[in-house]
Amino acid sequence: MKLSEHLATPSEAALSHSNKLDGLRLSPHFSLGELTKSKYAEVENIPSRVAIENLTRVCTWLEELRFRYNLRYVLAHVSHVSQEEEPIIINSGYRSPELNRKVGGAANSNHLTGCAVDIRCYGIEQALRYAVILMDISDESKEVFDELLIEKHGSTIWLHFAVRPPTQVNRRKIGFLKA
Repeated sequence: MKLSEHLATPSEAALSHSNKLDGLRLSPHFSLGELTKSKYAEVENIPSRVAIENLTRVCTWLEELRFRYNLRYVLAHVSHVSQEEEPIIINSGYRSPELNRKVGGAANSNHLTGCAVDIRCYGIEQALRYAVILMDISDESKEVFDELLIEKHGSTIWLHFAVRPPTQVNRRKIGFLKA
């Protein structure tokens, strides 16, 4: 991979504040700001062009997850049409190497390339439902993901989901992890 693919372009570097990234849509319901946010404001977290392409690929899965989850579990159980859809909330998406070190991420994390997101879950039941939907999407579309991991730290549960580019091996790794 060329060095230029790892470096942010000048226009990306100028957008160092996450509020500015919020306006850049990767898909109808997900912004670049949402997938690059961090509680560590002092750490620069600007993705390369390649990482943005990877995040956009992940967002196609997230959009389908959002649609199917709401259809099955939210809109199917309401008696009035005004019920709003539930969003998919991202805890972590792209991470720069410095941010990944700061949060204790794996040295070879898919977050470093924009191929992974951590999805907030309100309990194990929601995590399992998200996981089943993502596996169904994979089976029906014949597209493979790399990782689908339900993770838990204390009482916090999230779903780690990763999709690598078609030029790389996607392992369909499924599991439960306790951090």
